[in-house]
Amino acid sequence: MNHIKILMVILAITGLITLAACTGHQAEELFKTAEFEELQNNREHARQLYEEIIQKYPESDYARKADARLSELKQAEGSN
Repeated sequence: MNHIKILMVILAITGLITLAACTGHQAEELFKTAEFEELQNNREHARQLYEEIIQKYPESDYARKADARLSELKQAEGSN
């Protein structure tokens, strides 16, 4: 009986780790897409993607990077 409980805990932890890894990967993919959109001068779509990263993955490194890029985009718009 204890073996079953231990196995269940191990499976739950493994699932959480896998989920966390997938979340980081999705944030990274969105960030790379946003960067590409910037290179294509599609700043509005890039802005939307950066905002999506911040909303969906607020604790990730990519959320901090997205916030920095949004600030830079706003600053660039203000100087034009």
